[in-house]
Amino acid sequence: MTLRQLRGSRTCAGVPGRVWCAVLLLCGGYALGLCAVSTQGPHRVWGGCAGGGYALAAWCAARGRGRWAVRCAVGGALVVPGVYLLARGAGQSEVFVLERAAHHLVSTGTPYESEPVSVRGYTPYLPGAALLGLPSLVFPGPWGDARLWCAVVFLGCLWGARPVSGAPRYGRGLAVLCAAPPFALACVVSGVDLPVAGVCVLGLALAGRGRAGRAGVVLGLGCAVKWTVCPALAVAGALLVGRARPRSGARALAALALGACGPLAVLVLPWALASTGVLVEQVFAFPSGHGRLATPAASPLPGQLLAGLGPGGWWCALVLLLLAASGMGWWLLRRPPGTAGAAAVRLAVGLSSAFALAPASRFGYFLVPFVLAGWARLVAGGAAQSGTGRDGADVSPGGKGLAGPTGHRKGTTTA
Repeated sequence: MTLRQLRGSRTCAGVPGRVWCAVLLLCGGYALGLCAVSTQGPHRVWGGCAGGGYALAAWCAARGRGRWAVRCAVGGALVVPGVYLLARGAGQSEVFVLERAAHHLVSTGTPYESEPVSVRGYTPYLPGAALLGLPSLVFPGPWGDARLWCAVVFLGCLWGARPVSGAPRYGRGLAVLCAAPPFALACVVSGVDLPVAGVCVLGLALAGRGRAGRAGVVLGLGCAVKWTVCPALAVAGALLVGRARPRSGARALAALALGACGPLAVLVLPWALASTGVLVEQVFAFPSGHGRLATPAASPLPGQLLAGLGPGGWWCALVLLLLAASGMGWWLLRRPPGTAGAAAVRLAVGLSSAFALAPASRFGYFLVPFVLAGWARLVAGGAAQSGTGRDGADVSPGGKGLAGPTGHRKGTTTA
């Protein structure tokens, strides 16, 4: 393919082929770099497979074969390393934490060890997370792996959040999202944050449709797994109020709150009352860096760097975190989101600020705002709802962009 042809080709969402080639090559460089520098076996496996997949996808994009580019990226970054690691039972410790919590819940009645002697004995999630590990007690081998069921929950939530029309185009957009390195790496080696991202998306989508009670139930289930879903309740409430009249807005908020209280009362309250100290130590003190044992979450983010300066730095990081939370609250009150996509963007900004300023955090947590921002792009405006642009052209991932049947823009000419 000549340079002139490459510049004129459009492989996905109307973006020039050379841009997609550059993006895919950057993804491949990141994957191969991770393979070279990481000391963790699962990361090295993912980096090697994903690097080859992205390189092949870039070649397909250069030839104008957008759908094959997506397939190669998904296969190399998600399917091949995922099947290999599942078959070998290799992954990050978070996967086995969920499975151990489920085993502990069934055998002792609580997902938490009362006196863990090492970090591996901690379960830094709320009791609902043990449900994700229950399949490992029923299905032997890879079929019971917690990563697999985390991915099932995630994909089910995002498919439930699809627009009323344009489902095939939405599906291709999800394929592009799943091929991205932040998602593919997390899904293959860990997967714990996938259900969190999924319930946030589905909860906001239901709130955008006016289904306050169902949104509350979905977000309540997410809060029973990880407390980082709690801000989504505030954003969903702002979305419901912004779309309704004052009286109906109050009723929607009540329905949202009642819906969320149900899962929390069933999945969290019994253990919160029976073993308050253990739950506070493992779910709140340990992840924040104030537990009996040091947390392994130590990515060089601003909050972590401040906390490393001593008690004064830790309090400084906490003050900055509270200021960011106050700013997000002001933003929601001043300009409530009018659509589910706008609400997802606000939640992504808020969670990104929280993860960056938290005294103890890691880069992997940013998977949730990444998914929220990507989903907001998929459902933005009327184009996502109908799958077409203002002039009726396909602007969805995998479509032909603004190009007509002959490869020229409608109403314009290409050089």
